Amino acid sequence: MLPATRLARLREEAASWPAPTVKAPWPILFSGCLAGLRCGVDGSDNGPHPLMARLASLPTVRCVAFCPEDLALGTPRGLPDLTGGDGFDALDGRAQVRLDDGRDVTSALVSAAHEMVKVAQREQVRFAILMDMSAACGSQVISDGPRLVPDRRYRIGFGVAAAALFRAGVPVVAQRDLFTLDELLRRLDPSAARLDDAVDHHERPWYREHFKV
Repeated sequence: MLPATRLARLREEAASWPAPTVKAPWPILFSGCLAGLRCGVDGSDNGPHPLMARLASLPTVRCVAFCPEDLALGTPRGLPDLTGGDGFDALDGRAQVRLDDGRDVTSALVSAAHEMVKVAQREQVRFAILMDMSAACGSQVISDGPRLVPDRRYRIGFGVAAAALFRAGVPVVAQRDLFTLDELLRRLDPSAARLDDAVDHHERPWYREHFKV
């Protein structure tokens, strides 16, 4: 499904959901690093994400934080990237996840992706906000092969955990999809001002130019 179609469907579905309240907040699944957990590959939280912090702290949100890479590989860890396909391919045995030293960690990350789905289902999350570019959580762009090379390649696609969530019926949005996040924010906080010049990642000049779309 094209990103524009997928995100439009999420916005449409969210508009029909009962309004969240303090007593009945929306459970939202966040990539652990986006929720401030120090689970990045280097043991950091991958830097500040003000909009994510704002969303996670709203009284109308119940933040569910999960990092599949931390579960699969621990923290700190090598850089995992997909080789030979996207997250759906890895789930189906047609692609691999390899660390920057070449080790194959596909099985561990697939197992962690399925665990993330279990968490999402147990917590009955409305949708997931995931870290893009990640071999686990990417939902717009992922690396096509190792990223620590001079000729790093990118591809449109899902990471392993994002693909598993999508297959399980959990809507997924990237932290870079600002237009969709803005729409969701104002459902969660009707007093929120509209974000200036908000666009989803697939509408940004880099994406359009790089992928010729």
